[in-house]
Order: sequence, then structure tokens, then C-alpha cells
Amino acid sequence: MLEAFGNALRIKELRTKLLITAGLLAVCRVGVFIPVPGVNFNWIKGFIERSAGGEPGGLASFLNLADMFTGGGLFRASIFALGIMPYISASIIFQLLTAVVPALEKMAKEGESGRRRLNQYMRYSTVMLCVIQAGFYCSWLAGAGGVIEGMGRAQFQFLASLSMTVGTVLLMWLGEQIDEFGIGSGTSLIIQFNILSRLPAALKQLWTRFDWSLGEMNPNNIGPEKLVLLFALFVFMVVSVIIITQAQRRVPMNYARRTMTGFSARQYLPLRVNMSGVISIIFAQSIMILPGFLRYARLEFLKQVADHFARGAFFYIITYMVMIVFFSYFYTAVVFNPVEHAENFKQYGAFIPGIRPGRKTAEYLERIMNRITLAGAVFLAFIAIVPQVISGTMGVDPNITDFFGGTGLLIVVGVALDVVQRIESHMMMQAYEGFMKGGGRIRGRR
Repeated sequence: MLEAFGNALRIKELRTKLLITAGLLAVCRVGVFIPVPGVNFNWIKGFIERSAGGEPGGLASFLNLADMFTGGGLFRASIFALGIMPYISASIIFQLLTAVVPALEKMAKEGESGRRRLNQYMRYSTVMLCVIQAGFYCSWLAGAGGVIEGMGRAQFQFLASLSMTVGTVLLMWLGEQIDEFGIGSGTSLIIQFNILSRLPAALKQLWTRFDWSLGEMNPNNIGPEKLVLLFALFVFMVVSVIIITQAQRRVPMNYARRTMTGFSARQYLPLRVNMSGVISIIFAQSIMILPGFLRYARLEFLKQVADHFARGAFFYIITYMVMIVFFSYFYTAVVFNPVEHAENFKQYGAFIPGIRPGRKTAEYLERIMNRITLAGAVFLAFIAIVPQVISGTMGVDPNITDFFGGTGLLIVVGVALDVVQRIESHMMMQAYEGFMKGGGRIRGRR
């Protein structure tokens, strides 16, 4: 492994791409520590941390989730307080709209020109989302009192919203520069870098709670036996996420074209087990945050409902898992159209052995996707609830257990695999051995 990384640095083109990527990601981290104009940083830091550290659910869950994706920029009210998430949200919205709006679907099929127009619409939508989100966020801060320094409330809201919008546009541009001149997906790397920025604080918290004493476990401390168990669980979860990310069902296909030997050429259609990726968990988390806001209602009944759906509660976990399974099927149905695939097979002279072209092929593909999506959705639900189970049973702080599953682990592992695969492709083209000994590639890509 170390030899492979050494070989990667020997390739000039790859070394340049890695350095450019590292430099642009460093710029993304610097912006997190630049506050917006007119903000009292000492006051705002304590206020937001108190709001995020309140009762579980509602505002606390929303702030913690948003701050994880922004790499701490939200809690610091920095120019990167919104992070890259408005652009991601716009991309998801247009991906869903492309599947249901005929005009956008036609535009997506126009080739490079159509994709450029869609990207332009996504950029405009990103700016619109930034203005809306920054407006609400700055209005909430200004209404709390004590945040503004040296300017009026209206002036602060305008300048702060403008700074956050420009910050997100800058992040979007940096991500595109990584796509063009660096290595890996720029937006994904920015999110991964933001999530990993919380790792040093989590390790520090783990170290401060570590206790060498054995015997009866103190729920407030972490002994050697609990530390070993946590390490084993972390390794198990990382391996599991790698497996589910790489897993696919390969459907054999024949192309009815004449060859010198008279046989048709056989290929495979790879169907990913986890086709929805991390989107289903993000959608489910967004829905499960809503019941927590019932805590601020005046009716006692609504407050009791909020208690039943607090993070880690039985109804919360069950509903959360059901929502993940539902959104996994929903997103897969949006992005994978078996009828369209069947029509494309007929157009290019491809067929699945033993399956009649047309409607039978579409039904066969739909049946396969329903089965493998169920397996992927159940596994995603398991990964999503592991942090809460560990936190509840072992008494470990959620800031530590968040790295044992859920959205963070899926994004970090998925982006890391993508970067490693791209580096390996560059090395294989330069006749260097990849990360797998014997010249093989990472398993799951064959």
C-alpha cells in the first residue's frame, strides 16, 4: 500500500493533480474561520452551541446535522456557513425533476449542450437557495440579540446574507476547479473534508474520557475494554460500508452482432445494490427532524409526541428505518427506469439470455431491482441506526459515534473509494502496479 502511494507521487501529472486538490481543499477550510461582517464571534459561538446542545430533536438536530456538512462554518457564522449543501440540494432537485418533467428530460438527452444548460440552471437555483437559507439564518441570529457589532440589523442581514451566498458560490467554483484540474469529485471531496474536520475534536473527547481502570464500567468514562470494542466496531462498519458501496448485481447481456466466430458478444449490465447512495438517509433525516420542533408547541400532547420521536427513542428508530427503506425505493424508481433500459436494449441489438425483449425485459429488470434494493435499503437502515445504538448502550457521546455509521461514514468511505479508484487508473495507465497486489484492481470493479 505504501509503495503504491509512493508510485503515485512519482507520476508528475498525478502528483500535480493531488497537490492542486489539496491546495483547493485547504482554501475551503480557511473560509470556515472567516466570520461574516458585523458579527460578534464570541457571543454567537456560545449562542449556537447552546441551541445545538439543547434537548434532542428539532432545532438541535437540525443545527448539528447542518454544521457537520459545513465543517463547523455554521457554528462560526462564517462566509462558508451554508457550505456546499445548497448546490447539492439544487443538483438533487434537478435530478428528480429530470425524471418527471419531459422538457428537462429532453434537455438532458441533448448531449453536452443540454448538460451545460442544466448545469447553468442548477447554478441559478443554488444562488436562489443560498439567498433564502442565508436570509432565514441571519434573521434568526439578528433576532436573538447580541450578535450585531457596529451596524444596524437590516445592514447586518444584507451583508451577512450576501457574504454567505458569495461563500457558497466560491465553494461551488472551487469544486468545479477540482473536477477540472484536480482528482475526484470536487463537491464530494469538500463535504468529505468538512465531515473529517470533526474527527480531531471527537478523538480529543475520546481521549479525555478514557480511563485505564478496569472492573465495573463507569458510564461517564471509556475503559480499555470499551475502547477495544469501539475500535472493532469501527473497523467492522467501515468494511461493511465498503462492501455495500461496491456491491452490484451483474445481469448478463448478449449483443446480436456477427463476429468472425459466429458468436454474439457478451457483456454485463451492472446494477448497484445501493443505488440511492446516501440520499435516502439524508431524506429520512430531514423528515425525522420535524417532530422535534413539536417541543416548542404549547399543547402538552404535541410535546409528548415529540418525546416519543426523540433521537434514540424506540418509535424514532423504527420510523427512521422505515423512512430509509421507503426513500431507497423512491429514489431508485426515479433514477432507474426499466422500461427505458429495455427500449435501449432493443435499439442497440442487446438482449438478456432467456428473456424476451421489450416488456418481459423491463419486468425482469424491475424484479431484480426490487430485490437488490430491499437488501441495500435494509443494510442502509442498519448503518444509520448503529451510532444511536452505540450511544445509548455504551454511553458514548454522539459526536464520537457519528463516525460509526450514518451519513458521515457513507460519504467519507464512498468518496475515498472514488479517489483511490481514480488514482489507481492513472497508475495503471503509467504501467505502475495499483493498490491491489499482482496488478489487480480494487475488488468490485471487474
